[in-house]
Amino acid sequence: MTTSIGSFRDLEVWQRSMDLVDLVYAATKSIPREEFDLRKQVKRAVVSIPSNIAEGYRRKKKRPAYQNHVSIALGSQGELETQIEICKRNAFLLPTTCTQIFDLCDRVGAMLYKLHESLE
Repeated sequence: MTTSIGSFRDLEVWQRSMDLVDLVYAATKSIPREEFDLRKQVKRAVVSIPSNIAEGYRRKKKRPAYQNHVSIALGSQGELETQIEICKRNAFLLPTTCTQIFDLCDRVGAMLYKLHESLE
């Protein structure tokens, strides 16, 4: 049975990246107030992932534009991992929380790579 994709919301990579947004938003509440800029950057990076998947999907008739947006989402995923590592090294987040985020980040990243390759 083939599943029909009628919207970017039907894409598993978008759904998992939204799960990542939820996880990161909950986690950032524990980042100290004086680290407001880092918290803001982390949120921007995580929001960029599903946002670029959605925007690229809407431009899917222009395959290079879709591929570019998936590439941007991959960049944001790398940015997010770096920022979470900074949080971990500075003990702004619990190691178990960081592990959960890294695991989901890896899953989303693998899905983004596959999507990107499929658009080549």
